[in-house]
Amino acid sequence: MVISTLGLSRARATWRFAASNDAPARAFIGLLCLWWLLLLLFNAFPQIDIYASKHFFVQEACKAAATVGGTCGYFPYRQETYLGLLRILFFRLPYLIAPMMLWKLAVCYWHCGTTFNVARARAFKVALGSLIIGPVILVNVLLKAHWGRPRPWQTLDFGGHLDFVHAGSMAGKCMSNCSFVSGEAAGAGWVFCLIFLIPQPARSALALPLSAVSFLAPAMRVAFGAHYLSDVILGWLSSIVIFAGLLALTDSPQGKKKSEI
Repeated sequence: MVISTLGLSRARATWRFAASNDAPARAFIGLLCLWWLLLLLFNAFPQIDIYASKHFFVQEACKAAATVGGTCGYFPYRQETYLGLLRILFFRLPYLIAPMMLWKLAVCYWHCGTTFNVARARAFKVALGSLIIGPVILVNVLLKAHWGRPRPWQTLDFGGHLDFVHAGSMAGKCMSNCSFVSGEAAGAGWVFCLIFLIPQPARSALALPLSAVSFLAPAMRVAFGAHYLSDVILGWLSSIVIFAGLLALTDSPQGKKKSEI
């Protein structure tokens, strides 16, 4: 009787631990489903993208006779020098942070035995892995190179020469470095993920500036006419999804199990 009671208690404790340990996996699945739902929303209602971009577009009379009857104009924020410099900084920020994180990861592995910080090493590996898999491979190598969606300033709606293409469609005629999804928004999403890896008290100090960069960078891409709203939202969220997936994949219960024994 005592043995069966102990066994039942042990089984309940194991079940509670497994349930709590599923949290990273549930977060990943939820975020992945959200990404697909947003893609379906933007694909079903393409006017959302056009409406958002029109807020930053200044229409003007066409000067050339060949363009009479077409749409002419420009995105004024794209011509601001200081915003252009800020955009370059935001674009390069993830790739300035990554070498420092790689160096700190190497320092972690320089230690061994009881001085090796497993949690710190895991954080650096998740961060670097999500940057490589997300903004580098998924976004810039796969999506932007093969989906062919023209940028807003390339389309007829905003003074360009190509047809508008729905989010997720591969029917666009953009040949390279296309609009779906935004690589800079993906990088900004990765910067936002770093907030969850920074230990206190540094997290409280850095959370606000990192959040500001993370949200301002994608907004600027829409204001410049370089990306549609769907491009930046899906690009930003793609990094969060991959980050959560790697956290779930590398989540190890060993330390928690030992504490319960």
